[in-house]
Amino acid sequence: MKILYLGDVVGRSGRDAVIDQLPRLKRDLALDFIVVNGENAAGGFGITREICVALYEAGTDVILTGNHVWDKREAISYIEQDGRLLRPANFPAGTPGRGAAVYATTAGDKVLVVQVMGRVFMDPLDDPFAVLDKELARHSLGGTVQCIIVDIHGEATSEKTAFGHHCDGRVSMVAGTHTHIPTADTRIMTGGTAYQTDLGMCGDYDSVIGMDKAEPLRRFRRKVPGGRFEPAGGPAAVSGIFVETDNRTGKAVRAEPLRMGPGLIEAWPAKP
Repeated sequence: MKILYLGDVVGRSGRDAVIDQLPRLKRDLALDFIVVNGENAAGGFGITREICVALYEAGTDVILTGNHVWDKREAISYIEQDGRLLRPANFPAGTPGRGAAVYATTAGDKVLVVQVMGRVFMDPLDDPFAVLDKELARHSLGGTVQCIIVDIHGEATSEKTAFGHHCDGRVSMVAGTHTHIPTADTRIMTGGTAYQTDLGMCGDYDSVIGMDKAEPLRRFRRKVPGGRFEPAGGPAAVSGIFVETDNRTGKAVRAEPLRMGPGLIEAWPAKP
């Protein structure tokens, strides 16, 4: 199975780049399943029904979120209606939406997608390690599902790396999101799980993690709040990870970064 997961989509520039490139990516990489993190897609903060529909129409199978999931109030009710929009599974019981679900590819293979949020420098949610174990107790890689995709939305590289090792051998891939900066540690871990600490963002890299440079620079230099953060509106790069799994075991056989567009050194999965 061939999978693409794109990092945090930031603002209109990021949305336009993803929507424009996804059909080509799906065709050229012969993708079976596409995941996109959309929590910053609406003006840099949150997501809306309209944006979800546009991403689905472009080829996205599942949209993940994170700490900005509720920034647009309509998401609180909309997420209950949209089974392809997930939020971190370690939110407290009773939180709207779901943090894990099983989906089917066009070929009929079953894919479990799970998202958790880290707790280091983040909101103190439930234990992501325990929540992940609970989800995996319901499914077996290569048994009840042919692929398991796990996202950890977090700030600390140490926590995300530890989480990757916790999952190794039990899931097809673990990818981190949230920092908007792609890490150079794309690899297959010893147990057969593809891993990358952070996928980076789909947005304008001539910015401060997707935001127009002026206000972040002013705040760092002056330490006084002022204007609003606004997404940078220049041409956007698309950043993520391409993973190919063994159809029998569900474990990864290829894991390569994907980066295309201005602001980053481009990376394209090599032909096998």
